[in-house]
Amino acid sequence: MDRTRLLAVLSAAALAISGLVATASTAGAADTELARNGGFEAGLNDWSCTSGSGALVNSPTHGGSSALKATPAGSDNAKCSQTVTVQPNSDYTLSGWVQGSYVYLGASGTGTADVSTWTPSAPSWQKLSTTFRTGASTTSVTIYTHGWYGTPAYYADDLSLLGPGGDPVQIPAAPTGLTAGSPGSTSVPLSWQPVSGATGYSVYRNGTKALSVTGTSATVTGLSPATTYSFQVTATNSAGESPKSITVGATTTSGGDPGGGDLPAHALVGYLHSSFANGSGYTRMADVPDSWDIINLAFGEPTSVTSGDIRYSLCPASECPGVESPADFKAAIKAKQAAGKKVLISIGGANGQVQLSSTAARDTFVSSVSKIIDEYGLDGLDIDFEGHSLQLNAGDTDFRNPTTPVVVNLISALKTLKAKYGSDFVLTMAPETFFVQLGYQYYGSGPFGGQDPRCGAYLPVIHALRDDLTLLHVQHYNSGPIMGLDDQYHNMGSADFHISMTDMLLTGFPVAKDQSRFFPALRADQVAIGLPASTNAGNGHTAPAEVNKALDCLTKKTNCGSYQTHGTWPALRGLMTWSINWDRYSQWEFSKNFDAYGW
Repeated sequence: MDRTRLLAVLSAAALAISGLVATASTAGAADTELARNGGFEAGLNDWSCTSGSGALVNSPTHGGSSALKATPAGSDNAKCSQTVTVQPNSDYTLSGWVQGSYVYLGASGTGTADVSTWTPSAPSWQKLSTTFRTGASTTSVTIYTHGWYGTPAYYADDLSLLGPGGDPVQIPAAPTGLTAGSPGSTSVPLSWQPVSGATGYSVYRNGTKALSVTGTSATVTGLSPATTYSFQVTATNSAGESPKSITVGATTTSGGDPGGGDLPAHALVGYLHSSFANGSGYTRMADVPDSWDIINLAFGEPTSVTSGDIRYSLCPASECPGVESPADFKAAIKAKQAAGKKVLISIGGANGQVQLSSTAARDTFVSSVSKIIDEYGLDGLDIDFEGHSLQLNAGDTDFRNPTTPVVVNLISALKTLKAKYGSDFVLTMAPETFFVQLGYQYYGSGPFGGQDPRCGAYLPVIHALRDDLTLLHVQHYNSGPIMGLDDQYHNMGSADFHISMTDMLLTGFPVAKDQSRFFPALRADQVAIGLPASTNAGNGHTAPAEVNKALDCLTKKTNCGSYQTHGTWPALRGLMTWSINWDRYSQWEFSKNFDAYGW
């Protein structure tokens, strides 16, 4: 080879090598930090932890001033995760520092082989690291850390994902398909079509931003009866906010009077075991402290499951030593009412199954309940149907138009009682979570059968009577794990459970996750939280400090933990407990805590 040709070849090779080096340098420069808030210096922002298992701590930390502490419980392994935008056919390195036993770090949705790494024991900070390559069409992956079932809390800090970033985020398009559902007297449900690339939506009422949500439906509350409003919605993400959608109008109904207008702004509700005895002992009506604003007489029960014939009488002296006479009991009721208290008859309870399966049973229910109200001079009625009192027939799939006789007849009976006694009639309900919040996941037996037909079965009753309902206090006890609006399961006995369950009622939710069947939010003054007064009273007892955390979060947006509510509700009515008797047995711990709380 002559010298000139050799020089040409060497020059070409040098240029090729230079190009390779330049390409490698460019690729290296493209590797950026993609994990958001991996050092947890911004709290738990950008991270989602299952069942409220994650918390922020200031010690121990690996770097900076904060770290993640996540605590497995029961069937939850305390998984904390975030979704990150990536590029297809690209290499990534995931790493993080952990402390604890059986701690995992991994990535899913890679489009190739999902990866994870773990340590069986890290008494001090230990680095975990793994790599993966994305698939040909992968544009996002989920990175996560978790512990193991039944193990103590673990810690994580300085989590990192290095690799090429995804395409720049674009401002989303304006939402389409905005529709207003059936308005209530103070609320309007809205729904719209999802927008590609949106991470949230803002709802505008008469041109002013009213609320922000993450789903494609919302209920605007706090409206005035018989008033016309205009609504628009925008889509949002990290790049900004879209133009506003078309405008839709809706007019609220004139509504009824839910009664209880003279209740205090924040009320305490309790059940009084007046017809039976249990381990808590008998409490005379006259001995109920002034802390209690609504006193529910437990219980009126049917002569048979399907008769509709409700009977109530005081506990016999042989069973309840010290029981007052009927005359003294009635006099004590009048004294409570003179002091501004409400006394109601509660129908049902754990042993009082009531199924109004016929119109005859419905009419008997109305007449027999009226007789009890009149005899004792009561202010209204509490519905505490449990067990198999309410269930939905196959094919009954729309809570707005129920067809099951036991549901339809109960609605009719309660409307008749409300009409009979007028605007001062107090109507309250105490369903279990199974019959209300579980309806976010399941409703009745489902479109294909096989589900428990009681799932969400209270929803049509609540919805039909929302303008007549004074107070709904769902029992946050004797409950299994329930999915919240964050699509995570929440367990009773903690502030997290009460926050997430109450948020569902005050935000509204798509029944069985069907956006076309949205259960509208209730007013905050219609909602109270139901709790057991002590560990003896029922499963799911919540310590006073945790009760206060829940109230702080819901009414002040403080002490919220990992669950993010969809609003703040200073007008939340208060608390209900089972029961006054059990609270007395526990030296009035529950009611004293309520009285001391700084609303």
